[in-house]
Amino acid sequence: MAMTVDIAGFIADFKEHATEHGFHVHDERHFVETYSLRQSFEVDVHPEAGCGGPIDLHVALDVDPRVVLNLREKLEEITEEWEEPEDEYHLDLYFNWAVPPLHNPPDLLILATDLAGLAGTVVPIEVSAIDSFGAVTDAPERRLMVQGKSSVSLVDVLTGREQLCEVLDASREVSEYLLDRVGGWMELPT
Repeated sequence: MAMTVDIAGFIADFKEHATEHGFHVHDERHFVETYSLRQSFEVDVHPEAGCGGPIDLHVALDVDPRVVLNLREKLEEITEEWEEPEDEYHLDLYFNWAVPPLHNPPDLLILATDLAGLAGTVVPIEVSAIDSFGAVTDAPERRLMVQGKSSVSLVDVLTGREQLCEVLDASREVSEYLLDRVGGWMELPT
């Protein structure tokens, strides 16, 4: 029984499902590394409330060819009766929020704690910042980096169960939290 995992189809369904969870989809890219055959499917979205706003969300599915090939070998071993493989074939799904330079940045510990409360263990969030100086005499410009990571089960994709509802809801809540506060963070301090 030959079955394959339709990753491109999963991405198409993911984009449609993202719109059902309050996102607008703006761009999509697909990269293939010719030497290793590693692939990346990337989708740029933002919350409906933030159309034209300063917050964007970049979602990337990292396709490790070894995981896909291992699942394919397992599927080829299956006899004529359907036998679902064990759920040990996963791909990483990365979430990167783009935030403009901040003049009045938040406390990173408080921000990380608030975002962890919103995203929970569904999309563990990392918060970091970089201060850069255009010239020695200039004030620092702080860039905030907010990143999350989840996992996609290829067995669930194969069987049509993978919907990522919790992941999309959590990432929308993080996006809306950032959108509600970024205006104050961008203001020049008085």
